[in-house]
Amino acid sequence: MPIAPSENPARRTFLFDNLRAWPGGCVETLAMTFLVLIAVRVFHAEAWQKATLVAASSCGLLLSLFPVQLVRRTGISVNAGTALLWFMSAGGLLIAALGGKTMGVFLPSMVGALLCITLSIPLMSQIYRKHYPDRSRGRLFASTAVVRKSSALVVAAVFGKVLENNLDDFRWILLIYSLCCCLMAGCVLAMERVHLQRANQIRLFGALEHVREDRIFRSMLTSWMILGFGNLLCWSIFVEYVSNPEYGYRLTEFTIAFITGSLPEIMFLITVVAWGIIFDRANFFGVRMILNLFFIGGIFFYFFVHEVWALCIGISLHGIGRAGGNIAWSLWVTKFAKAEQVAEYMSVHTFFCGVRGVIAPFVAFPMIAILGPRWVGGAGVICIFVATLMIWPHLRMKGGIGATPLEPDPR
Repeated sequence: MPIAPSENPARRTFLFDNLRAWPGGCVETLAMTFLVLIAVRVFHAEAWQKATLVAASSCGLLLSLFPVQLVRRTGISVNAGTALLWFMSAGGLLIAALGGKTMGVFLPSMVGALLCITLSIPLMSQIYRKHYPDRSRGRLFASTAVVRKSSALVVAAVFGKVLENNLDDFRWILLIYSLCCCLMAGCVLAMERVHLQRANQIRLFGALEHVREDRIFRSMLTSWMILGFGNLLCWSIFVEYVSNPEYGYRLTEFTIAFITGSLPEIMFLITVVAWGIIFDRANFFGVRMILNLFFIGGIFFYFFVHEVWALCIGISLHGIGRAGGNIAWSLWVTKFAKAEQVAEYMSVHTFFCGVRGVIAPFVAFPMIAILGPRWVGGAGVICIFVATLMIWPHLRMKGGIGATPLEPDPR
């Protein structure tokens, strides 16, 4: 079966999204590994500063209701709105690079850059819904993810070695991230334009009405809220746990980058296409439960077995879960929302992701400092387990199976 679709504009979108995946994979390593690593090793950041940087991406998710409504109001294309946000991210990264070792410049500019990157997520979901056919959307998204994660894998290793040799080279790394954001913007502008129905007035919180009207959507958001909070508690301190000598590990920058950056990307790369096929064909609720079990296993090994090999197993399991979770997180609303409402549904989803994402780091960093990493890991496991139990009643629902998007609240 050929990977690239024969239909236009699906083929054009797929080709340019694969091109976008190369700089996109590079940019992903910023939030995953190098943001906290640079903050700890270069700026010796305080706990609240590290928490602010980790929470920055979630602030973008929290505000993601607004770009969709603004695109509707202004009438510009989804592509143009997405590109504008990525150009703004490039500007923030450029300022951070030119600011030297001044935390007063680094912190706000990085927060702005990360915020704009995540603001674009609901808009990209609308492009995928418009251009990719229902029968193969997960497979196409996963195929692009292979390219993206291949890039992230190489970048994590190279940037880790660069920082190990000379921490002052972090400025060149930030300049590369800035260039990558510009390349991403160019690729999305080259895709066929997608427009939302223009609105005469802005209703910034209008999309939240779907939570009240759609019972299944509301149930899944609740479960995902608990799951995400538990996962983000642990994710927030993955790098802190292995880079801060207080917790017993004395690893080099390259080793930290390999464990927290390269290794999960290797597992992501190996399994993501399989998850894409499963997403298209299997019961969505069952897939979500299985993914949660991978996250629970990963957190257990990472925080509860104090050995380097356990770190590798834990982060590998987490990487496998993240591979399927990335597809489910990005595309699940395409199974539940009407075509015109996908961006709105996704903006509600990302809004609630932002709520928990802003809170979690400010809980995680004080918690690890006061109680230790095992308490953070234990709290994460409990949250994910509870969220998994909440999905169980939906397993028998016909709507859990894949290719055709459901109307809201099917009964």
